[in-house]
This record gives sequence, C-alpha cells and structure tokens, in this order.
Amino acid sequence: MSSQTGVKPSLRFGQVVIGPPGSGKTTYCQGMQEFMTSLGRKVVVVNMDPANDTLPYSCALDISELVTLDDVMESLKLGPNGGLLYCMDYVEANLDWLENKLKEHSDCYFLFDCPGQVELYTHQSSVKNIFSQLAKWNFRLTSVHLVDSHYCADPAKFISVLCTSLSTMLHVELPHVNILSKMDLIEQYGKLAFNLDFYTEVMDLTYLLDHLAADPFFKKFHRLNQKLAEVIQDYSLVSFVPLNVQDRESMIQVLRAVDKANGYCFGDLEERNLQAMMSAAVGADFQFDSSLGVQERYVETSGNTLEEEIMDL
Repeated sequence: MSSQTGVKPSLRFGQVVIGPPGSGKTTYCQGMQEFMTSLGRKVVVVNMDPANDTLPYSCALDISELVTLDDVMESLKLGPNGGLLYCMDYVEANLDWLENKLKEHSDCYFLFDCPGQVELYTHQSSVKNIFSQLAKWNFRLTSVHLVDSHYCADPAKFISVLCTSLSTMLHVELPHVNILSKMDLIEQYGKLAFNLDFYTEVMDLTYLLDHLAADPFFKKFHRLNQKLAEVIQDYSLVSFVPLNVQDRESMIQVLRAVDKANGYCFGDLEERNLQAMMSAAVGADFQFDSSLGVQERYVETSGNTLEEEIMDL
C-alpha cells in the first residue's frame, strides 16, 4: 500500500453518500455527478453497494467486480442483511484491491454510493474502517446522509430520524451533512405541523413532543420521547439541508455545505474561473432565507387564520 512505500498520495476530495434504503442515494450521485461536471469538476462515482446492479450513472469503479450480494447469499446461504454485512467485511479485507482501483483516478473528485443498510453506519465497524482507511490514503471526505423529507410530517418518525442521524454522525466519525431528500414530496403523506426551518434547524423539540402527545398511542410513551429529545438537543449536532435533485439552487446549497465540511472550498485544486468559484462558494449562509425559499416552493400554505391553525394543532 501507499502508506508502506513512504510516498504520500495526493490530496483527494469526495463524498460518501449514505442513508436508509430508498432515500435517494443513487439518484443523488447521478444528479451530483451531472451538476459538478457542468461546473467544471472532474467527477467519478464509485459504487460501494454490492447489491446495486442497475446503475443509472457512468460508474468508474464498481465493487461488484470484487464481490456481489447474490454470490455471497448463494454460496454461504445467507439472507440479504447477513450477506451485505459479509460483503462489506470482505471489502475491508481486500482494501489493496480498492486502493489500486482508486489510483487510476487520482485527479478526480469522488462520489461513493454506499449501501442502504442502516446498521452499517450505526454500530457495525467494517464501513467505518473503510472510511478511516480512505482518510489515511489522503482522502478528504464528507459523509452525506440522506433521509426522506416526508418523515417531517410524522413527529414520531422525525424523532426516529433524528436519533438515527445522531447515531450515524457519532459512529462514522467524518464531517457530516444531513440531507432532507425529495423535497418536492415533503407533504405527500401529511401536512407539516411547523415551518420548514423548525425541522432543518431542529429547534425546540418540546413543541414536537406536545404535538406527538395528542396521539393516544404515543401519549403513554411521552417520557421516553422526552428523554430521546433531550439526548438529541444535548448533543446539538443534528441539522438538515433541504434538497430537490432537480432544483439547481437546491444543489448549490448542498454542494456549498459539503465543500465547507471537507475543506474543498479552501483548496486550490482547480482554476478559479467564475464557474469554478460558484462551485465552491464560501459566502455567508442565510439559512433562514434559504429554508423560507424552499418552503415557498414545496410546502403548501394554508389560508386559515391563526386561530384556526391553533385549533387544528
């Protein structure tokens, strides 16, 4: 490996895209690849999911060349979950293969499209160790954690999302950006109880607990929900960036957050023409204005008076 030769590899930047199944990771990689290419960056996508055999993007490196979930399940008689855990352990045991493949694209920006099994990022160590080894190879990575935005419409699910996001942040140990994906579908399963910035900035969760206590089923779990909310607020780490992959302004906001997290915007790896400067902007973020603009586009406003809205809640 390069660490044994004494030659320090060149600095490389990228994103590890993680999140639950169906949260839009592959779609994000495809959209972000096209978006950054239009901004003048040389981007490659690495498929790290041995179960993903239908890739909509051009893939520079596919982990299925090393191991596939179907082969593992058939040969070891494992189910999908156990098979995927074995696959990632196998990748960790063959990191020299991964390093040699990545060397072929040393001058590129990397998007790692990772599996969607939640326990890989909350308490299983193989993926964390792979990320740690990438850091030793001089990769500067940001963990981009995608969750479906429509969970905001359900207080119980939103608290669950917050717990999962916090656990992932603490376990993966990378600069982290949480994304509310599919913003165009945010109210598909119900109305939001509060403005969008309440969810993106994870404001005082006691208001959400009061809203949750209105449900007879969750009322008996009020103290449990209260303690979970206290843990989330005590760490004060979780916040979200809203994203619609088809919205250019939304993609710019996400890329700006990612570039600050992994330090890309502070480097000098590309010609600083106007287009390149836009792709790594470091201006002040007015998050409230940004969230307000997203809310105006995707959240249906109510014509009710304040008193009527209070009665609805």
